[in-house]
Amino acid sequence: MDAADYADCRLCPRACGADRRAGQHGVCGEGAECRVAHTGLHFGEEPPLSGTRGSGTIFFSGCSSRCFFCQNHQISVEGIGDTVSPEALYHRARQLLDAGAHNLNFVTPDHFWPHAEALARRLRAEGCDAPLVFNGSGYHAPALLRRAAPWIDIFLPDVKFADGALAREAMGDANYPEIALAALDAMIEARGFLEPWDPSGRTPARQGVLVRHLVLPGEVPNSLRALERLREAFGPYLPLSVMSQFRPTPGCVRRGRFTRPVSAGEYTAVREHVRALGFRNVFIQGAPEADAPYLPDFARAVPFAAHAQDRATDTSSPEAFPSSSRPSSSRSTTTATTAVDDGTHRRRNP
Repeated sequence: MDAADYADCRLCPRACGADRRAGQHGVCGEGAECRVAHTGLHFGEEPPLSGTRGSGTIFFSGCSSRCFFCQNHQISVEGIGDTVSPEALYHRARQLLDAGAHNLNFVTPDHFWPHAEALARRLRAEGCDAPLVFNGSGYHAPALLRRAAPWIDIFLPDVKFADGALAREAMGDANYPEIALAALDAMIEARGFLEPWDPSGRTPARQGVLVRHLVLPGEVPNSLRALERLREAFGPYLPLSVMSQFRPTPGCVRRGRFTRPVSAGEYTAVREHVRALGFRNVFIQGAPEADAPYLPDFARAVPFAAHAQDRATDTSSPEAFPSSSRPSSSRSTTTATTAVDDGTHRRRNP
């Protein structure tokens, strides 16, 4: 593995220049030693990812976006996670695959891309053909996406903000809307739209792009505009997952912002806009439930306590795959589809 990228770090759009090899931490909060908060079979992703045997998630610690409302705030902001060597990371990945994972799901890998790339290279050299998933915030550097494209089969980007002022408030960069659209364009250029498109999950996806958007309380106009921009740029067949599952986090409480869940009326307004725009391939959640246990707890061996089928693969766990019960995370959601692709328009709008 080439660790040179960790010196004068430019892996994410922050381009903070931290010398992570010398012990400095970047905006992501991380140094040059790879840290992982959780590995496990996860059944809370959209059905084409979770399938029938689960998605093999690897949650990297830290994040360059650092949204104060992050639903995975324990790992993205608070820094939960353990240092893992390249060899240990490989063995965790192998354990997931041996347990039947349909894919390997790298969650927020940008700032540890040299480690993720080395893992992908080794797995491919061994003949592993399981899809590799890049599961991220939408805040990605073009140069990193060019490096990732030869290895990654499925991209799962968020598109969080169409409002630059809201992006500045939430994660410190008003340029997020443009950065995210450019990143999405590059992903679709590399892999097209998610396929096969099987909302039941019986035939898991092998390649392509699925976009996620989390509706925020009091910010329906941001969601409507984000959907409009996606429709204008990529057409009605862009695969979408529109989520209602936001829950307030400690960062929300500290700022006095987003201190309640999304209301049923807010989510209905966004859902109706999805339909009005004519999107054909969409996962929609049910009405928001104030007491639904969506937030994960990464202090637990099995963070997603409400997903009964999830399995932990952390080597520190007393049992390799202990049973759990069932929630969701900001990137892990149980959903239902509104439409099925007819097999056309798998690229962006001309």
